[in-house]
Amino acid sequence: MNMLSILMAAVAPGISLLAYFYLKDRYETEPIKLVMKMFLLGVILVLPSLALSRELVQELGDGNFVVAFFFSGGLEEFLKWFVLYHLIYRHQSFDEPYDGIVYAVAVSLGFATLENIFYAFSSTTTFSTLLLRALLPVSGHALFGVIMGYYLGKAKFEQAKAKRYLWGSLLLPIVWHGLFDYILLVSKSYWTWIMVPFMILLWLRTLWKVERANSRSPLRIVHREEEIKIG
Repeated sequence: MNMLSILMAAVAPGISLLAYFYLKDRYETEPIKLVMKMFLLGVILVLPSLALSRELVQELGDGNFVVAFFFSGGLEEFLKWFVLYHLIYRHQSFDEPYDGIVYAVAVSLGFATLENIFYAFSSTTTFSTLLLRALLPVSGHALFGVIMGYYLGKAKFEQAKAKRYLWGSLLLPIVWHGLFDYILLVSKSYWTWIMVPFMILLWLRTLWKVERANSRSPLRIVHREEEIKIG
């Protein structure tokens, strides 16, 4: 594969998944400039994540559990959450629960895309390995983003339980991301037997959350009223 083909193959899964979740917004799509800004911030987050990981490994070691739940799960998901909480959570464009999913997926896939590019150019890359990464790490980041965004949406629009859902928006992606990496690290010879059902479960939960978030949109009533008037 030439360099341009490798780059396109590394970037395509993240852009495709972002487009998929962006278009799942039923009632009012988000400003594309803001979504791409979040995507680019996700790209940038890879650099502090790598730097902090190098520092922390000297303090905590590089055991499988530590790498999976503290570095991959903990550090990466915290950085994404930090950006979303400070830049998006109170933003005026975040006006329905599903919006949290769109922005969280954008940040997550920006992160995953640069990771994928690094991987593609730092190893002997074939089409099959890039396809496998599209199906696993890249889609994994998107699904963790859906979980984070879903609970950010619940926190914003269910103020009585806002603190509980904010913690959920941080901790649940860390747990799922940690489990994902731990499976790959520990079960090196038989990981497919565990990872396939794990990913199926994660996708089913994700699609349920997408439907759930859309069904709770305050714009749903406005949309129905408009349809009635037109009819």
